[in-house]
Amino acid sequence: MKNKTILLLLSLIARIPLAVSRRLGDALGVMLRWTNSRPYRVTKINLPLCYPDLSPAQIDDLCKQRMSQLGQAFFETPRLWRKSSQWLSSKIVGIDGQEFLQTALDNKRGTILLIPHQGNWEVLGLWISKQTIMTSLYEPPKMIELESWVKSSRERSGATLVPTNVRGVAALLKALRRGETTAILPDQQPPPNSGDFSPIFGVPAQTMTLVHNLIQKSGAQVICCAALRAPRGWKLYFRPASEAIYSGDQQTSLDALNRDVESIVALAPSQYQWEYKRFRARPEGFPEIYPKGS
Repeated sequence: MKNKTILLLLSLIARIPLAVSRRLGDALGVMLRWTNSRPYRVTKINLPLCYPDLSPAQIDDLCKQRMSQLGQAFFETPRLWRKSSQWLSSKIVGIDGQEFLQTALDNKRGTILLIPHQGNWEVLGLWISKQTIMTSLYEPPKMIELESWVKSSRERSGATLVPTNVRGVAALLKALRRGETTAILPDQQPPPNSGDFSPIFGVPAQTMTLVHNLIQKSGAQVICCAALRAPRGWKLYFRPASEAIYSGDQQTSLDALNRDVESIVALAPSQYQWEYKRFRARPEGFPEIYPKGS
């Protein structure tokens, strides 16, 4: 009953015009702050760690902006899942660096798109899968009813979804070797046997080795991307990854990956997913960052 209620709510939200949903998102952001919600508490921990030079007032202002952006993401994403590709195309208000994307797609090396949790990453997945053959890892949401929403939306746009396991990674590698494209969210904490520590914003973070392994085994090129909120829609950004990400040395490659994530975050820090406990895993001997209950 609870899941059906949530699904009904999301169906109603999907009908709300984008401009209205963003105003509702601003209101939700205020509520997240007033109620001292978990996203707000975690953001208040992460921001001073990553931006130690900012004053307390600046941290508070950035945290306020982030809660508003989080609220907007909540209200706009169900509409993304339900609207057509034509509707989405009409909401792309600008593309910065499209030449980098096009050059990558025009050659036969295969392309890895790095899409940090910045802006609305669903926009990029849905838009790019109409431009090229794309295979992506997919971990179904815990709510079964929501899974059909998300999966059908992504597949309708042309993406091939594969499971987040050994079989799925093998499918990514085959796609890249065929000269196709895959999209990866590079700033999630991987399992211990699938990552190693590398600094991001000066803080050690368990970082996935998947990108490094795919590059080494396929010879693919890497493009960093973001879809940032803008008036009346989203603006897309594409940047070539730094040369060091192609290094055969794993640590060098991981460090470069995190620097590339930092460069994407710098485009609009308030649109980054600071409410994620990115630093849960800690190197041996390092103190815990997140108090119990945060």
